[in-house]
Amino acid sequence: MHIVHVITSLFPGGAQSALCRLCMSDSSNRHTVITMIGGGDLEEPLRRHGVMVESLGFSRQAGLLSGGVALWRCLRRYEPDLVQTWMYHPDLIGGVCARLAGIRHVCWGIRHTALEAGRSSRSSILAAKLCARLSGLVPKRIVCCANEAARLHAALGYQADKMVVIANGYDLSDFRPYEHRDVLAHRKALLGSDAARPILGMVGRFNAQKDHENLLRALTEVKSRGHDFLCLLVGADLDEGNATLVGWIHELGLTADTRLLGLRSDIPEIMNCLDLHVLSSAFGEAFPNVIAEAMACGTPCVGTDVGDTSLIIGETGWVVPPRDAMALADAIQAALVERETLLRGWVERRLGCAERIRSHFTIDRMVASYNEVWVGCLGVADTMERGRP
Repeated sequence: MHIVHVITSLFPGGAQSALCRLCMSDSSNRHTVITMIGGGDLEEPLRRHGVMVESLGFSRQAGLLSGGVALWRCLRRYEPDLVQTWMYHPDLIGGVCARLAGIRHVCWGIRHTALEAGRSSRSSILAAKLCARLSGLVPKRIVCCANEAARLHAALGYQADKMVVIANGYDLSDFRPYEHRDVLAHRKALLGSDAARPILGMVGRFNAQKDHENLLRALTEVKSRGHDFLCLLVGADLDEGNATLVGWIHELGLTADTRLLGLRSDIPEIMNCLDLHVLSSAFGEAFPNVIAEAMACGTPCVGTDVGDTSLIIGETGWVVPPRDAMALADAIQAALVERETLLRGWVERRLGCAERIRSHFTIDRMVASYNEVWVGCLGVADTMERGRP
């Protein structure tokens, strides 16, 4: 099959990373990626792998109508077997343009859970509401990356009988536990004299959804209880140029206990360096990649109970309510105490994390699930027709 994917851009993010892994791991089909806005670090890896990437350069200045026309022409030119869209705006605009271009087989992709007024963008909320109204007409299937996403969007009005849940899958040749000596070497190179401290971390861009302020308040509480740690904050805008974040850190007395690493390309190495990964998200997560990536590296996790976080972590870590700094502090403290006092138990916990991802969330399983959905959309008759000379 020739699958055309429509997404806003290829800047690193959960949906973008999942799309990239899917296209580069699926040898059964031909993939083309159309980015509505364009740009992003993931464009080049896709091109190197032989995936066609085309950017339409959508902009507010050019207007939505002209961008939609460009996408319609692009889809008419490619004549794909199926269009797979990713996230609300591509679902809405890409799905409608595909149907107007005569493409009958469209799959939407839902990558969020709850949308909150005042926190989620107004355009995303509007796009989701419009998609709910059109979900009976435009897509043949709606692929959700999390069970919680499917439940909440069905309540929003999406056509429930079209939904299928496909969990994210991971390339475990990249995300895997490193040898102990290699971990020590990476920590020393990254942290110098701080390498011997308990290392916490959170990978995720600076955004209201991630609730870094709640994490910092929890860390202040952990520190007040006499625990030593160094917390690494990794992701877009997590650097010294972020005056708001730097102000919080200074105000809470955490300057010596945090490192702002900004965007990094060595996330598997970072995950292996951590003793504990923390995700403090307040809302909106569907299937948080960073938790699964950390666990695949053998790093236990504390996560807030948003999206499918509890499903990913299972019995291998700690899940607490969102926006509750004291509960988050209690879980971080429990992890630090276990690491310090129960060496064998901590080793078993690390092994359990990696094994859970290997058993449930591999890239092969994700690719097979998408192929099953796509073939089901085309139907037996269409598949036979495509196979004729």
